[in-house]
Amino acid sequence: MGAGISSANSINGDSDDLTPIRLKLGDIPESCIALVLSYLDPADICKLARLNRAFHGASTADFIWESKLPSNYLFIIEKILVDDDDKLIGSWSKKEIFARLSRPVSFDGGTKELWLDKKTGGVCLSISSKALTITGIDDRRYWNHIPMDESRFKTVAYLHQIWWFEVGGELEFKFPVGTYTLFFRLQLGRSSKKRGRRVCDLEQIHGWDIRPVRFQLTTSDGQHAVSQRYLDNPGSWVLYHAGDFVIEDPHRLAKIKFSAAQIDCTHIKGGLCVDSVLIYPKSIAKELGSIL
Repeated sequence: MGAGISSANSINGDSDDLTPIRLKLGDIPESCIALVLSYLDPADICKLARLNRAFHGASTADFIWESKLPSNYLFIIEKILVDDDDKLIGSWSKKEIFARLSRPVSFDGGTKELWLDKKTGGVCLSISSKALTITGIDDRRYWNHIPMDESRFKTVAYLHQIWWFEVGGELEFKFPVGTYTLFFRLQLGRSSKKRGRRVCDLEQIHGWDIRPVRFQLTTSDGQHAVSQRYLDNPGSWVLYHAGDFVIEDPHRLAKIKFSAAQIDCTHIKGGLCVDSVLIYPKSIAKELGSIL
């Protein structure tokens, strides 16, 4: 065996010359590089792809990126990811699909957005206030849709005042297996910009310190969650936790209903911005600093 090694490393047949062969990163087979890359996070894969041509070529392997995509990515493509010609995007590589889905994709007339968490590939959803059922929304004495740059949808529902506060909605979607958390994104006060600086009108806030808001979540398979919170922290957007739900069958449409209500006709309340409802995988939701 030693003779074989000497022969393999000799030059011009001279067994006394044991000069080692120096391998470079570019000499490693792309298949081996791709296998290693498959164990890394997407961000790390993209960083290593800049090392050289071999790493760049290996980083485009479909099996790498298919493992980063959610198990329901074909459903997502069919439901929301359509090209300019209204044809399903079947010619894209798995890396291209991941890259597109890691940026927010709007659907349902621009009232909902979906994106993948760039680190975990988890499915995240946002539902605009315009897709919610809001009691009194058509009466401008109570509510208005106002433009706001601080919303991903560039518009929020603003409550002037009302006796009966109730905001609800529902969603049908196929989620990958896992536990998900649902939030309402609300703000006491109306924020805007003046002379390039953020200002928030807090003068119209009233009635929220008397009784808490009741948040509810139910699913089509019988799951139910209820929580109550007083709205606070005026001038700042807050994620109010409505509840968690568990997905066990990724092939079945899950129907989720949710609501936020403060129904008490003994007093009026107002000065509230309703931006959206957010759904995150629970593992990602735990990292959000504003969980209540």
